[in-house]
Amino acid sequence: MPMEATVTAMTTTDAVVIIPHYNDVTRLERCLTALMRNDRTGVEIVVVDNGSTQSLDPVRRAFPDVRFVIETEKGAAAARNRGVRETVAPLLFFIDADCVAAEDWLEQARAVAPRADLIGGLVEVFDETPPPRSGAEAFEAVFAFDFRNYIEVQGFTGAGNLVTRRDVFEDVGGFINGVSEDRDWSMRAVAKGYRLIYADRMVVGHPSRSDWPSLRHKWRRLTRELYASHLADTGGGRKARLRWALRGLAMPVSALVHMPKAFFSPKLRSVTERLRAVGTLVRLRLLRMVWMLRQAIGLNV
Repeated sequence: MPMEATVTAMTTTDAVVIIPHYNDVTRLERCLTALMRNDRTGVEIVVVDNGSTQSLDPVRRAFPDVRFVIETEKGAAAARNRGVRETVAPLLFFIDADCVAAEDWLEQARAVAPRADLIGGLVEVFDETPPPRSGAEAFEAVFAFDFRNYIEVQGFTGAGNLVTRRDVFEDVGGFINGVSEDRDWSMRAVAKGYRLIYADRMVVGHPSRSDWPSLRHKWRRLTRELYASHLADTGGGRKARLRWALRGLAMPVSALVHMPKAFFSPKLRSVTERLRAVGTLVRLRLLRMVWMLRQAIGLNV
């Protein structure tokens, strides 16, 4: 970053919004449009593109106040890290390119920032297709992006709605590709003694996966990342693989346990949607069992 630009940024901004992006121009435009409805006083917005093949020229023209940076290393982790390196503001606000910030998201992020070292907010799932919901959409409406549970029960948060400080980020270190990078980063921060809280007034929307192939792709990626994190946390070895296999064998049981939540969720509108949610729950948990057992014996998924 040029020295002149750095000096200007330091005197005019105290927060930066960092948005990783790859080949999702329509949703990126929607994301930026929502951010434009916020009070952006003292806030810089930076899009870090991962070398998209889709042209960003129309987006640049439509949002001249947004800074665009290219990161050639693939992965959202590398893109977010580049966004931090390219900026100087003490407050870091992370959101994903497919998310839609509420009109007061920046206001709420500023308000909550002094309360803790890292803060995750509410992520509301919305559909991009007309009703009734598909099985994937019904499943996501019930189970996707439960940030309160992530934070207050499991001790981590996602980076699609995250507030932290630059000094915290620099002490913890950057996001790491190849694992579930936001889970890994926030757990490293908590392990260092930094305080993580949930703030339900800091709201973004996230589109549901609309069909089985996209939901399957999401969970295949997550299963790979979670296994990599499991090996890193346990040091690997036979016992680690055995524990992973046992977790895989528990997947059908978890489907039975979560069936009532899927069927009776107030987020679903009809018996059809409820049955589709239950069917997708069972199908996905059985598939995850197969993937996890394959991983445990050294096969790829």
